[in-house]
Amino acid sequence: MALLHEYYVPGMNVKDYSSTVPLDWSMNVPGQSVQGETLQIFYRVLCAPEHVHDDLPLLVFLQGGPGGMGPRPLNPSSDGWIAQALQHFRIVLPDQRGTGRSSCVQASNIGDRGDAKNQASYLKKFLADSIIRDFEHIRLTDFHGKRWVSLGQSYGGFLTLTYLSLFPQALIASFVTGGIAHVPADAQEVYEHTFPRMKAKSLEFYHRYPQDVKRIAKLVQLVRDGHVVLPNGEVMSVERIQTLGSGFGMKPGFERVHWMLDTVFAGGDGEVSNVTDVSDEGKASMMNMTTTSALYWPLQELIYANGELDKPIDWAANRVYNSMPEFSVDCEPLLFTGEAIFPWMFEQEKALQPFAGAMDVLMNDTHFGVIYDEAQLLRNEVPLQATVYVDDMYVDSTLQLDTLSRVGNSHYWATNEFEHDGVHGSKVFNHMFQEALQRGDLEELFTK
Repeated sequence: MALLHEYYVPGMNVKDYSSTVPLDWSMNVPGQSVQGETLQIFYRVLCAPEHVHDDLPLLVFLQGGPGGMGPRPLNPSSDGWIAQALQHFRIVLPDQRGTGRSSCVQASNIGDRGDAKNQASYLKKFLADSIIRDFEHIRLTDFHGKRWVSLGQSYGGFLTLTYLSLFPQALIASFVTGGIAHVPADAQEVYEHTFPRMKAKSLEFYHRYPQDVKRIAKLVQLVRDGHVVLPNGEVMSVERIQTLGSGFGMKPGFERVHWMLDTVFAGGDGEVSNVTDVSDEGKASMMNMTTTSALYWPLQELIYANGELDKPIDWAANRVYNSMPEFSVDCEPLLFTGEAIFPWMFEQEKALQPFAGAMDVLMNDTHFGVIYDEAQLLRNEVPLQATVYVDDMYVDSTLQLDTLSRVGNSHYWATNEFEHDGVHGSKVFNHMFQEALQRGDLEELFTK
């Protein structure tokens, strides 16, 4: 462990650290000396200024994604759960391997790994089994084996189940928001549940903003006829327009797309029929709204791969998409596709093109690390408190509840008051914390 910096942002003491972990955990054990090629894992620790010298319990945050770095809070209230957690915990915010200030995977360096087969092998080392071993190594070495509480948001909930499967002795209790993976895992099953939700969200968007039906139709026409070129030189496609709905499962996802469409055209005096071009502002907005971190898309379907698979993943979302003709690019109104990856992305987007060969290998692979131990989850004794968003567009609530029915000592709060990002408000974490506190799940840390 190396302390890099200590400083304050409004309302928080912050310490930045870096820790060394192995690239390949198959030759290593968490807590022991590291062998082979290494990576650097960056993490920061947050503490309320009044508690800097107190021996507070630890809460480690398991970030959503995959391929997402830890949050960079502006102040405690800029991310609602942080304001609540700082009252009770010292918060550990890691950048998962491959992201943020940790050793990073991106388009510019994936080619350093050789041919497509070697690149695919490398990318498999950035999944849940490795991520959790990183955290466990940091806990054992940097925090002297002190047990901690975990909070997992979205994909962080998937990571929580991996932690509970592999190292349950590390955890005092676990909180999960919008992220209980279905176990047994099956990528196609996930998309068979979520594509209908994407359709419903698309129609809800058009119902709320009926003027946007014509705007999207006109945008489709211009993209087809005018070869709309984005600021980074990529050519916009109708399939890429569909991915504008990737944020529809969060607030204010509808409004972001609506206001983008408000200024997407050049001229026209507000009449869509008079429009002949996409505005420069519109091109920039579309580029920003349909581009994400390079690691996010390559790993998107691999997070459902648990151990030895009966059959390859083989572009699960694309197969479900093709089975539903209402998602055709020729249909009106055009439906949006939410959080799903497609082969065309690795042809059209410059940041993803270097991953194309590796993706062909990975989509036909059946050998992955074990991320869930169903028997261990069934006999789990670590208190697990989950918030399940009933209308979650990304992680189907019925599948979440099915998994929880087979996880020992698990409890859940099912609600439709929030979207997938509800933890960023002021209510969700506090509700879960109070539930766990009143049940006695945190007795060794706090008195009731």
